[in-house]
Amino acid sequence: MTDEPEPGLELTSSLVPLFVITNGRSLPPEHAYERTTLVAASQDASDAEARTLSPEARQVLELVTGGFLSVAEVAAHTHLPLGIVRILLAQLEERGLIAARKPIPRAEHVDRDVLNAVLDGLRARFGA
Repeated sequence: MTDEPEPGLELTSSLVPLFVITNGRSLPPEHAYERTTLVAASQDASDAEARTLSPEARQVLELVTGGFLSVAEVAAHTHLPLGIVRILLAQLEERGLIAARKPIPRAEHVDRDVLNAVLDGLRARFGA
């Protein structure tokens, strides 16, 4: 029996523990990234600053340099859990390397009677 994995099989666990990726940090309460929060690299992101980042944080920064991506998309591209990606994004935002745009809140529920009254008024006005 050998320690070599069978051909065609991949290791499913990372060799680096997740707490090492985040330097043991947790998500600060003022940074609440939802899955649909959009993030992009800021104009002030410099190569010198990026070189001091961890490889995972640098990968996240490179992903969002081309434009806005959602937090869920960043997690999917990096193959990291959402919680870890949120912590990395908070670190990048604290350094001023990314800008986050909160999702647009859902519209309030519109009363169906109001919509019917508007529709009836339009029909009466324009005859349909």
